[in-house]
Order: sequence, then C-alpha cells, then structure tokens
Amino acid sequence: MPRRKPLVIGHRGAPGYRPEHSRSSYALAFAMGVDAVEPDIVVSRDGVLVVRHENEISGTTDVADRPEFADRRTTKTVDGEQLTGWFTEDFTWDELATLRCRERIPQLRPSSASFDDEQLVLRLRDVLDAVREASLEYGREIGVVLEIKHATYFATCLGAAGGWDIADLVEAELREAGWADGELPLTIEAFESTVLFALRERGIRAAYVYLLEASGRPFDLFAAHGKAALTYRQTAAPAGLDALVGRVDGISVDKRTILAPDKLGRTSGPSAVVADAHDRGLRVFTWTCRPENRFLIGQFRTRGGPAAFGDWEAEWGMIRDAGVDGVFVDHPDLGVSFFRG
Repeated sequence: MPRRKPLVIGHRGAPGYRPEHSRSSYALAFAMGVDAVEPDIVVSRDGVLVVRHENEISGTTDVADRPEFADRRTTKTVDGEQLTGWFTEDFTWDELATLRCRERIPQLRPSSASFDDEQLVLRLRDVLDAVREASLEYGREIGVVLEIKHATYFATCLGAAGGWDIADLVEAELREAGWADGELPLTIEAFESTVLFALRERGIRAAYVYLLEASGRPFDLFAAHGKAALTYRQTAAPAGLDALVGRVDGISVDKRTILAPDKLGRTSGPSAVVADAHDRGLRVFTWTCRPENRFLIGQFRTRGGPAAFGDWEAEWGMIRDAGVDGVFVDHPDLGVSFFRG
C-alpha cells in the first residue's frame, strides 16, 4: 500500500518569508497550499488569547521601542527559565493590539525583516476566522494546529481569579468561534499533557497531540513531581508511548528525535520512534523543517554561512522516509512541493 503523504503545516504561517504570526505570514501560507497552520497562544492581562510564540515579546514586536511601555520591562521565571523583557500577561489586549510584528531572526531572514512594523499583533480569534475565510476562498479545508504555551505558568499569573486556566479560555474561544464541534479540522498540541487532557475532558472535538522535546521534562509534571517526572525522552520510548494510548491521538517530536544525530551532528538513519508510535496507533508529527544551514543537522550543512540553504532535501528526505504523518515548515512552498511531490 502506498504510504500516505504527510500533512504540511505552516509553522506560525510562512515565517521563512514574513514575520511569524503576522497576518501576511498566514495569508502566504494559505496561498502556498498548506494543509494547516499553527498558531501559538499566550494570554493577556485581561484573559485574551494572543498569537505569539512566547509570552516574552521583545524579539517579535516593537514593544521595546515604545516609550509608553518602558516601565513594563521586567524579569520573570517562566517554566524554570529566567527571562528579561516584556510579557503579554502584563498588558491588556487593547495595549497589545497597538504593537506591530517583527522578524524574530533578522540576521538569518533579512527579507522577512523588511516587513517589520507593518502588521498588528493578532488574537487567536483573528487566525481562526482567517483560516475559515481562506478555506472558502481556496476551495479546500485548511486546518488549525493550535499550540498552547506555558499552561502551568499562566495558572500562577494574576488574573480574574488569581490565575488563568488556559483550558477554560481555549474552550470558550473555540466554542464561540465555531471550532469546537469537529466540523473544521482542529488539532490541539502542547508540551504539557495536563492541559491536553483537560480540554479533551471538556468535549472539544479535536485531535490531541503531545509535543515532546528532544531533552528535558515537561514543566507541568516537573512542578508536580520534581525529578521523578518522566523526561520527554522516556515518554518517546516504548513504555512511555504505551501510557499515552487512549489519552492522546499522537505525538509531535523535535526532528532530532527522529534523525538521532551523534555528537558530530551526523545521522545514519531514522530512529524507531515513528514506527513505535505507529505500532500503538499514535500519529507522529515533527518540527521544524527549515532549509537554512543554521537549522540543519551537521552533515547536511553546506558553504555560505548560517543563512544559506544547505542540503535540506537530503535531511527532509530522511524525515519523509521515516513515515511521519505531519511536518511543520517555515517555507510552505518548499514543504508542499517536497512532501507532496
């Protein structure tokens, strides 16, 4: 039987060409033929779900250049990491709505950075509505892969009731926007399983995917159990996958988990994680397929420096041949051409 081609998911839209999570980034992803797009969500001070990769936004907006917000700069510990900057939970949505998007890695993507400060920050509802409209415009179903960020952290932030329950906020938003009943293709993913389980229990009809880093532990389980919590690596092993059966629909792994490079950044072939997951009825997504040397494992890097495109086809070919069910891409045109070709 021919192997099914993986879903091509626009990672934050099309950030290889436009600032991530900007309106034009999503519009370009739709036009380039993606199967779905991936918005990350964080929370504002007044409980609005904001589309940003992280709640610290100095690297992806113009907030640091806004004198009226200079006094909001602060230092916080998020999921065990100390960060200094400006955080979404310290702003109302009305304030965040005045900020403009910027390229996160301008040294690698100067063309994308040429679109800095042209587009306003989006809410989750903005992206949900845009996907629905694009599906009608292009005559095909386009899905949403919704990534929930820092659920345990936001539960400790001051909000209407002393902290934000992201599961409550997401449920309310999806129901109001008409995305909770399964009529539109929705996947919900997170690095913390507790928020996935909570949304599943609330009856949101979606595919639930557990994000797994190549190393470390999920913060929700670490906060509850300390070093007794399973690591991501243990979760991706057969016994860990056994425990996920019936609780989630799949896993989404760092591509290094599949490629398993050695200390020199070389790989001899894909690991067993995809087959192990498939044997248990779990789907496997992977992130992130990028063509620049900076993001390729060592053996696929070529001359020209970090921003130059390396031998990305060879790396992506190994990922395709591993049999994954979905790939996150920054350059949707390359992803659609390669994985559907």
